[in-house]
Amino acid sequence: MAAYLIVDVSIHNPVGYEDYKKLTPGSLKNYQGKFIVRGGKTECLEGYWNPERIVVLEFPTSELAKAWWASEEYAPAKTLRQRNAHTKMILVEGF
Repeated sequence: MAAYLIVDVSIHNPVGYEDYKKLTPGSLKNYQGKFIVRGGKTECLEGYWNPERIVVLEFPTSELAKAWWASEEYAPAKTLRQRNAHTKMILVEGF
């Protein structure tokens, strides 16, 4: 079953975050991950949610998504993200 990481990002250091954006795509390859949404325009239709940046990644399974998140390939990028932004991230299975 496909799995999706949905990420709500608030960037507090845009220059440092640019380095994160450059490193992340290459780390996805071995885990068959791909970007579905990467920072496009958002519009709230119900409730109150005004995210700065939304990212959605797709993986073939939740196991691959979690393996990528914990991987050595992603570790340098993850450190940059955590240093330069505040993130809320959830994993959801889909079809």
